[in-house]
Amino acid sequence: MDKNSKIYIAGHLGMVGSAIKRNLEARGYTNFVTRSFDELNLLVEADVARFFELEKPEYVVLAAAKVGGIVANNTYRAQFIYENLMIQNHVIHQSYLHGVKKLLFLGSSCIYPRMAPQPIREEYLLTGLLEPTNEPYAIAKIAGIKMCEAYHDQYGCNFISIMPTNLYGQNDNYDLEKSHVLPALIRKMVLGNYLIAGDMQAVRRDFDRRPVEGVDGSASDEAIVGVLAKYGIANGSVRLWGTGSPMREFLHVDDMADASVFLLLNYDAPDTTPSHVNAGCGEDISIRDLASLVRKITGYKGTINWDSDKPDGTPRKLLDVSRLHSLGWQPSVSLEEGIRRVVATYLG
Repeated sequence: MDKNSKIYIAGHLGMVGSAIKRNLEARGYTNFVTRSFDELNLLVEADVARFFELEKPEYVVLAAAKVGGIVANNTYRAQFIYENLMIQNHVIHQSYLHGVKKLLFLGSSCIYPRMAPQPIREEYLLTGLLEPTNEPYAIAKIAGIKMCEAYHDQYGCNFISIMPTNLYGQNDNYDLEKSHVLPALIRKMVLGNYLIAGDMQAVRRDFDRRPVEGVDGSASDEAIVGVLAKYGIANGSVRLWGTGSPMREFLHVDDMADASVFLLLNYDAPDTTPSHVNAGCGEDISIRDLASLVRKITGYKGTINWDSDKPDGTPRKLLDVSRLHSLGWQPSVSLEEGIRRVVATYLG
């Protein structure tokens, strides 16, 4: 990939897409083509076809997706499967039609069976039942992997896939309904601290930056406190979903971006399957211990209550990352360091 190669990053404003763009820029790549959702709706096939005909990108990073945490995945099941399938279908097919030299498809570790042996090897794909709460999203991502493989098998396309573990970092989603576990923990404890301190002005500033269900900092104290209570944030306590027992692996988005660019530069679609590559740090932590770590870093002074009536999700998801490591890549950001960076950015 030459420094002046034309690179299309689908989803360049999202957490992963923006991190990949930063990584490529730091390496000296400058010829990017991007479109916001308002400029290009990837759900509309004709619009995607016109875009590819006009821009003719040489390399494509498919980081655009409908994403969310356990609540969003389980609530908007039809949207998650439909929108992700359509985005993938349109971008991958147009990449083939317009002779894209290489495409990188970004998936998720939720593609693997709920009770897969740990750590999870790439070969475990399609060997068991999926986690029910995110099955629609997982099926869409599995389809994306298989589509890349099929286009390589039939047309010789150099389409590759990377499957990251749980990601966090700059440009994460802190929506209390739709966010993943780590940003949700951070926001809940930051807001919890504001309530304990009686600092409603700080709560209002937070709501102005990130409104919740349409409620921003101009709302009444009663309205704001009511929304906070709905999501388990009270003066002196926060309520978290599940038992805290599930084990999860976390990778900083800057490491994910570096792994993605590493594969773009060093890995071609193989003739054998599975062709996708896991990306993670190789270590996991319980959600309960993660909450304790976030408590320490944010200085949260209240109590943590666990709502065991809510689902835990998959008991454990630790990726086997030996394939990526054998290719020559290693992560560089520890979990504690990464969370400290995120909290500093959130509070900044």
